[in-house]
Amino acid sequence: MSMQEDKRRKIAILGATLDSTNMGVCALAAGAVRCFAHAYPAAEIHFLHFAKSRSVQTLTVDADQVRVPVIPMRFSKRLLLPNNIALLTALALLVKLVPSSMFRKWVISKNACLAEIDAIDLFASIAGGDSFSDIYGMERYFYVSLPQILVLLLGKKLVLLPQTYGPFRGSLAKSLTRFILKRSDHVYSRDLQGLEEIRSLVGPAYASSKFEFCYDVGFILQPVAPARIDLAGLESLDKHAGPLVGLNVSGLLYMGGYTRDNMFGLRADYRQFSRDAVHLLIEKGATVLLVPHVFGHEGETDTAACEQLYQELKDKYPGRLALLRGEYNQHEIKYVIGKCDMLIGARMHACIAAVSQCVPAVCVAYSDKFTGVMAAIGADSIVADARKLDEKELLQFIENTLDARAAIRERLARQMPEVKSRVMNLFVDPNDSARNAEANDPAKPAPVAAGIASSR
Repeated sequence: MSMQEDKRRKIAILGATLDSTNMGVCALAAGAVRCFAHAYPAAEIHFLHFAKSRSVQTLTVDADQVRVPVIPMRFSKRLLLPNNIALLTALALLVKLVPSSMFRKWVISKNACLAEIDAIDLFASIAGGDSFSDIYGMERYFYVSLPQILVLLLGKKLVLLPQTYGPFRGSLAKSLTRFILKRSDHVYSRDLQGLEEIRSLVGPAYASSKFEFCYDVGFILQPVAPARIDLAGLESLDKHAGPLVGLNVSGLLYMGGYTRDNMFGLRADYRQFSRDAVHLLIEKGATVLLVPHVFGHEGETDTAACEQLYQELKDKYPGRLALLRGEYNQHEIKYVIGKCDMLIGARMHACIAAVSQCVPAVCVAYSDKFTGVMAAIGADSIVADARKLDEKELLQFIENTLDARAAIRERLARQMPEVKSRVMNLFVDPNDSARNAEANDPAKPAPVAAGIASSR
């Protein structure tokens, strides 16, 4: 594709932005932007997202500053809002049903948001990584699926970026998902189980080559050192006794899931497991750093869970237990994780941040997505499924991994170049040899300084 064609191309990413307090969502957004900026360096990239107002989010991609405007939609009971997703979808259905180009132009010209969406050439949906499912309820399902249906009704190209698919339990969700999958231009799954889920929905249409596997785009997120790292209980990340082990305490699991009653069916008491993991690691000679990956002080945030655990145990383990305070963007938290000798994480993208930097990890899994993503890189052996293992077994798993971390690091170092190259090449024309050669070195140095801006 010529640079002139690049300049005309407009791309919109659905299902992730840089203003989330969940760094997993931000990692997906930043990874997707890096993929497109690499393949189409002169293209305009947007986020099509549910927001009350227009904004511009910026980030540094391979030393270049990329501005990403947000096209705001609303998911609201106020159906007559011009950018309400229900109204936009109804208008798109209307122009689909009336086969008149003049009528189409007239309807679209009457709605500024619809006109802006219609001007986009390519849409790419990532649905928060794991939200394209009805297990979280139909409201959340419509939240991620309606924008996809909208762009398809407008006759636009839709690509589904590497993500988890399903499970889909209800007949309505299955029908709408089948509609989206069959009409999408390309569909990528970040695990093989997702491809099986797709096969079960689309049937014979699965023979199409448009259904493919690709690694999670979070693997190509670049680490960037924060201007300041706020540590409690430790002077710096470079001064500590023994190996530095990051412990990512999930606020979601700490509170018992959204229902607060162990909704994921963990065999261990997660709070007690977190305490005992700290004790085990320190007893084995490590220094433990509590690392949040979802920031904030309400709901399922890791910040509150890590702070609570630190306050409970800091006097018992002076100089050996530390807490990462403050808030960091997706690049900065990855840098901090990269300073660890090992990570124990219950947030999947915290674990991806570790293994993509060849940091050995224990993925404390509460869903199948952990196994699928890690198996794809040949690392399913680092997944400790907390639905199957009790506390004693989880602690033994951690101890075994701590002892084997050198071998795990070596295996990851052999695997990561191929993983990153595959993601970086996702949208690169295979005939563009120069661009492909550059993509084969996806780990080229990022700026080791603050300066990644976001709207957070």
